[in-house]
Amino acid sequence: MAEHTSSSITIEAAPADVMGVIADFARYPEWTGEVKEAEVLSTDAENRAERVRLVLDAGAIKDDHTLEYTWTGANQVSWTLVKSQMLRDLDGSYTLVPAGAGTEVTYRLTVDVKIPMLGMIKRKAEKVIIDRALAGLKKRVESGAAASDAASLSKD
Repeated sequence: MAEHTSSSITIEAAPADVMGVIADFARYPEWTGEVKEAEVLSTDAENRAERVRLVLDAGAIKDDHTLEYTWTGANQVSWTLVKSQMLRDLDGSYTLVPAGAGTEVTYRLTVDVKIPMLGMIKRKAEKVIIDRALAGLKKRVESGAAASDAASLSKD
């Protein structure tokens, strides 16, 4: 089994609000930093993203890749790599657990690049990606931007 990296953060919002931001791929370029473009290619019967194309610029790793998403209940989403220019594997998940008045979010990630790279360096890169994503997610949710995004979408 491939090694993975995981980290958790507590966000002061309900799980549904957190998942709302995670599921809003079109707005990823606004808060993730590394994602420059996001395009939902297909959705499931509940209108949740199944396949998403992402253009990534994470310094040393610049890539255009497609991920397939699996939604488990209301509080977990996982993904796996469908195609990529630079990556061999990109598997991950967000798991949300109510924690008092907030939500504990755990992000788990496994990355494997097509170019040779030491395992230690891959784990470090995974940790940086996870920490930035969790910090960006926390800031986005707690700023209330997600609620205003949802309100503007409902008016359209």
